[in-house]
Amino acid sequence: MLVGAAPVRLLVFAGAFNGLILPIGFTVVLWVPWRRRALLGGHRFPAWLLGAACRPGSPHSSWGTGRSTGWPPCESRRCEGATMRIDLNSDLGESFGRWTLGDDDAMLGLVTSANVACGFHAGDATTLRRTCARAARGGVAVGAQVSYRDLAGFGRRFVDMDPGELADDVVYQLGALEGMCRVAGTSVRYVKPHGALYNAVVHHAGQARAVVAGVRDYDAALPVLGLPGSELLRAAEEAGLRAVPEFFVDRGYTPEGTLVPRSEPGALLHDPDAVTTRALRMVTDGVVAAVDGSDVRVTAESVCVHGDSPGAVAMAQAVRHGLGSAGVELRAF
Repeated sequence: MLVGAAPVRLLVFAGAFNGLILPIGFTVVLWVPWRRRALLGGHRFPAWLLGAACRPGSPHSSWGTGRSTGWPPCESRRCEGATMRIDLNSDLGESFGRWTLGDDDAMLGLVTSANVACGFHAGDATTLRRTCARAARGGVAVGAQVSYRDLAGFGRRFVDMDPGELADDVVYQLGALEGMCRVAGTSVRYVKPHGALYNAVVHHAGQARAVVAGVRDYDAALPVLGLPGSELLRAAEEAGLRAVPEFFVDRGYTPEGTLVPRSEPGALLHDPDAVTTRALRMVTDGVVAAVDGSDVRVTAESVCVHGDSPGAVAMAQAVRHGLGSAGVELRAF
C-alpha cells in the first residue's frame, strides 16, 4: 500500500503508527494479564498452553473454566507435544485417639496432596501433627479439610449455621492446622471442605460464601478445592481466590455432575481397574460415566481417592500407575 508513496505520506504513516497504534497495542498487552482473573476466572492454565498459544476451542486445547457443563469444548484434553499434569489428593489425618482410620503412611507415599482433617470432624492433635510431619518429609502438599463441628457424625451431617459463625469456624480450623504445619516445616497450601459441608456448598450459596469469606480473611492466596460448577468455586472466583475443580475416582456421579449420596446405590466404587479407567477418561477426554450410563462433562485439576474407602491404597496405587503409564505427570496444583 505504501510502496512508491511520497516521503511525506510515509512520515505521516510512521507518526500515526508510533503515536496511536503502538500505545493501543501496548495497553492491551498490559490490560489482559491484569484483568486475567476477571476475564477467565481463577483457573491457572499451564505454562505450555500459554506459550504454545493453544486457543480455546481448538482441537488440541485443554482450556477449561472449572464448571461441569460444556467443558472442555474440544473432544480431547490432550495437546500434541504437551505433558498433561494432574494432582492426586486424599483425605488423611482422620484417626482419633486409639481409633485408627485408613493407612495414612501408605497413602502419603502415593498422593501429591493431603486433605488433612482439622479436628472438627476427625483428627486429634497428635494425629494431625504426625500427618503434617510425614507429608512434609514426603514433599506432599498439605490442605486444610475444614468441616462442621461434628465429631460424632464424622462431619457427614448437615448443620444449619449462621454464616458468620461458619466463617469463624473455618478460620479457627485453618489456624489450628497451620500451627501443626509450622512445627513440621511446611504450611497449609489450600482449603477443601469435608463431608456434608462439601456437599452443602455445591448448592448452598450462603454457606459457600461463608467458607470463602473465612479463607479470604485468613489468607486470600489459598486456593479452594471443590466440585466443578459448585457455588463454592463460583464464590471463590468472585472473591478473587483461585478455584480448583476436582474429580472423585471412587464416587458415583449423577447426570447433573454432582456426587451420588452415600446412601444410594452406585455411590461408592471399589475396583482399582474401574476407577483407574474413570480417571484416565476424565483426564484425557473430560468425561465421566454417570450412574444412569450417560456421559457427564467434567474438567478437573485434581483427582481424589478417599483415604477411608475400603481398598483405598490399592486404588491409589492403580490410579497413580495408570496415569503415569499414560504419560500424565502427577504434581500438586
